[in-house]
Amino acid sequence: MIAEAVDHLSRAFGDVQQALFEAVVQPAMFHAGLGNLVAEGYRATGWLLVGLLQIAVMLTLFRALERWRPVEAVTDRAAVRVDVIYTLIHRLGLFRLALFFSIDPLWDLLIGKLRVWGLPTWSLDGLWPGVTDIALVSFLLYLLLFDLADYALHRAQHHFDWWWQLHALHHSQQQMTMWSDNRNHLLDDLIRDTLFVGLALLVGVAPSQFVAIVAITQLVESLSHANVRLSFGRLGQRLLVGPQYHRLHHRIGIGHESAGVGTLGGHNFAVLFPLWDLLFGTARFDGRYEPTGIRDQLPEAGARDYGRGFWAQQGLGLARLLQHLPRPGAGRRVRA
Repeated sequence: MIAEAVDHLSRAFGDVQQALFEAVVQPAMFHAGLGNLVAEGYRATGWLLVGLLQIAVMLTLFRALERWRPVEAVTDRAAVRVDVIYTLIHRLGLFRLALFFSIDPLWDLLIGKLRVWGLPTWSLDGLWPGVTDIALVSFLLYLLLFDLADYALHRAQHHFDWWWQLHALHHSQQQMTMWSDNRNHLLDDLIRDTLFVGLALLVGVAPSQFVAIVAITQLVESLSHANVRLSFGRLGQRLLVGPQYHRLHHRIGIGHESAGVGTLGGHNFAVLFPLWDLLFGTARFDGRYEPTGIRDQLPEAGARDYGRGFWAQQGLGLARLLQHLPRPGAGRRVRA
């Protein structure tokens, strides 16, 4: 029954994608002289459609939840509007389009070279013939694999000082809402997405499955950042990341420090499944909803400026990165 429902949804999505492509995207591409990229345009239409569906869910369901039981009043709407810009850039495929013209061709070239040099073609689907090649089973396996990779990368963002200087932009939001998930430095996103595309190519995930994995992950992330007092209960919050669980990750102090003031680290790094935090000892549950941000934003800690507008945030992020790049003979900094 589940497989039939998934198949029905997949066909319906394909029909809408085809209609949108033929009515809007394809004519625009031919008009712009990009007829040689029609196949890529069709894939881009899929990402656009996913983004539109995500935004529709956010504006209907998630916004209703934020109005129902908000953690705090929204007093800085200008900061939220900037987060909306980040969301539109990512969810409507603009960032994906930039990757297509920059990173994807490099990965295709590298993987092609590795195949020529003898790297075997491998797919997680073939791990256990008759079981892992069942569509739903393989999808769940890929979902777990990519969520584990997301957890590992997230910990790395909090571990390496230079990377934290970029990722800190995401944590600097003191007015968290459902729009805050994509509030990232573009270079931070470029590094992360480059690694994820490489992983997808290496493990042989089908393009349609990869799109579905990204779509589900992004939607859960939007909910987990929402300004809503919502817990999945004692058991539920150990099965799926929700707003209460993830808000602790954004809390001033323990959200970005593991060993006290001035250290890097934190808690609750999981993106979808808290399983990884539980396995690696980074989970924390206390049920409180406290202010979000970074310690050095506090007046008594210097009131560091992370920027108000989009370009200011991007510029300050690069400046922090340049100040904290590893230097020969220097040890790893621990201050954020």
